[in-house]
Amino acid sequence: MTGSLRLNPIKCKAEGLCAELFPERIHLDAWGYPIIEPGAIPDELLGHAQRAVDACPRLALILQGTP
Repeated sequence: MTGSLRLNPIKCKAEGLCAELFPERIHLDAWGYPIIEPGAIPDELLGHAQRAVDACPRLALILQGTP
């Protein structure tokens, strides 16, 4: 099953760890806030996405549509 990433911008404090852990789909803007590429995450990248979600110190990343 594929999932998608969502960001809670209110919780995010621009620490940038998510982009370091999942550079395939997350990039940082000029202020350090994540920009998430839209669309479904392929199965082979779900582990990387989950690792970024789990490591977010502010719990601002959400992985939707996964079992």
